Amino acid sequence: MHKVLIIGAGGVGGVVAHKCAKNPDVFGEILLASRTKSRCDAIAASVKELTGRDIATAAVDADDVPQTVALIKEFGPELVINVALPYQDLTIMDACLETGVHYMDTANYEPRDEAKFEYKWQWAYRERFEKAGLMALMGSGFDPGVTNVFCAHARDKLLDSIETIDILDCNGGEHGHAFATNFNPEINIREITQKGKYWERGEWKEIEAMSQSMDFDFPEVGVRKAYLLYHEELESLVQHIPGLQRIRFWMTFGESYIKHLEVLQNVGMTSIEPIQFQGREVIPIEFLKALLPDPASLAANYTGKTSIGCLVKGKKDGADKTVFVYNTCDHAETYKEVRAQAVSYTTGVPATVGAEMMLTGQWMRPGVWHMEQFDSAPFLKRLGESGLPWHVREIEG
Repeated sequence: MHKVLIIGAGGVGGVVAHKCAKNPDVFGEILLASRTKSRCDAIAASVKELTGRDIATAAVDADDVPQTVALIKEFGPELVINVALPYQDLTIMDACLETGVHYMDTANYEPRDEAKFEYKWQWAYRERFEKAGLMALMGSGFDPGVTNVFCAHARDKLLDSIETIDILDCNGGEHGHAFATNFNPEINIREITQKGKYWERGEWKEIEAMSQSMDFDFPEVGVRKAYLLYHEELESLVQHIPGLQRIRFWMTFGESYIKHLEVLQNVGMTSIEPIQFQGREVIPIEFLKALLPDPASLAANYTGKTSIGCLVKGKKDGADKTVFVYNTCDHAETYKEVRAQAVSYTTGVPATVGAEMMLTGQWMRPGVWHMEQFDSAPFLKRLGESGLPWHVREIEG
């Protein structure tokens, strides 16, 4: 049995805590920490109710390296599961290096003052983690995370060569609010309002935000309009899929969501630039976040399904072949199991499985690594057993 420290008590942190607690053979002792201890306590109470297990809780400011180091030293985990904000990735990595503890996250580092989704800051830690004999696993969520593993599975098992990949993310659920985001509003809106970007024939190409779309028939959801966005898994996959000619990422949004977002952008509410208001400095998007529903609060009334997968085109035995590797997840079912909506669940379950891969030694290598750099088979086996069954559909034509 192993000891883990989970940092972050949002919707994803709640799922990770519940799923770790349901696997006592791997996760022997669990500490859940966040800036707000009361959020951790509420999750711990739910974990106790649903699993019968007690987990410890603590307050920590993950922006503060000495404070995070002190907590790690006091608890003594083998692994820190970072499901806090992407702004805090580097400080938590620093704390892990100082204390000799393995590290894992679900989203890449992003500076607070610029909507920049790049791995360069975390890749700069490679040598330090290697020398320390520690492993850092990047992006063990769904996208990034499971999508990386789906691509690795297609590369290693389904096709002889890969030409193009389209990662397609659809939330076909309904939460009853006029406008709400399914994960941290600040991160979600920053992600959507930046320019779209994709990789083709060896170079990155940029387009205006939300300017390119296509209709796609998502399994168990139906036809939805998906918009081309930039997403961080593209940056690592272009390095680890030989012969790749193009890779893109698409996400669906309803008409109501698009309308609200356009209005908020037009009046400046999505800006990350500070403004002066009544004698104090305010960042509009942080104020907007305070007005919007907490994503974790959406879970109780959510209906419908998510449908996320990788459309991979290439060759098998000399002939053209296209496969769609995907998962669907029901919001109401995930709420019954762990009191979370499916967007949190599809991120939290892979985080738990990634942690299991590391702690059991199936994925363990000093340095900074991405999901597609490991054997996909044990991860996919445990993913299905842990509540996210996956499927392969061959696409004709």
